[in-house]
Amino acid sequence: MLRIITLNLNGIRSAWTKGVLPWAAAQSADVVCLQELKAQTVDFSAEMKTPDGLQAYYHCAEKKGYSGVGLWCRRAPDKVIEGVGNTEFDAEGRYLRADFGNLSVISLYLPSGSSSPERQEAKFRFMAIFHPHLAELARSGRDVVVCGDWNIAHQEIDLRNWKSNRKNSGFLPEERAWISRVLDESGWCDVYRRLHPATTDECYTWWSNRGQAWAKNVGWRLDYQLATPGIARTARKASVYKEQRFSDHAPLTVDYDFNT
Repeated sequence: MLRIITLNLNGIRSAWTKGVLPWAAAQSADVVCLQELKAQTVDFSAEMKTPDGLQAYYHCAEKKGYSGVGLWCRRAPDKVIEGVGNTEFDAEGRYLRADFGNLSVISLYLPSGSSSPERQEAKFRFMAIFHPHLAELARSGRDVVVCGDWNIAHQEIDLRNWKSNRKNSGFLPEERAWISRVLDESGWCDVYRRLHPATTDECYTWWSNRGQAWAKNVGWRLDYQLATPGIARTARKASVYKEQRFSDHAPLTVDYDFNT
């Protein structure tokens, strides 16, 4: 079995104080994909750099307290690749890939556009360069799982208040159509939706800190594992963990009947 977890930490130092490492270590995951570190290497404690029982790899943003992605791996990868080859977005620490034989596991933090029109334009720029990259990965012949915070709810069943969010970043028609293109044109599979095609309330992975979004489960499904067809067919279980809160996102765990 191959177990992969993805989680947006909303700050690794904050999540650390809430017990994210002991929880992750207890999951027997092969790879834990992390997003939004909000820290740089100099900010990491010794344990963050070498978490017990795990190999840690990080791609931090140049800007302090911003973005950043990481991978915690049970065994050392054959190769680790930082970035997608784009100066603007590689400086923001949004992509980290680990190769294990013919398997690639990628931690992705797609930009959010909610803070300003300028950031929404940046999000669209990233989507434009990332789509051909995904197509290339799909053609590579490798088994690939791209995990992370995609900052897009694909369908109406992926968020509670879809009607009132149709003009908001994260549920814009252009964003939703882009996810559809990724799935339809290159054959990527939304693994959670493959296993739970009609689930609504239990699928959410992010809740606003405003109001009582968490208490009322007014959430969004923003965290996905998209996989190439071969490995996607081996997915056996997908679940969102909500018993503890490490950030404003919840971990998404997928078990694959797959050997590396």
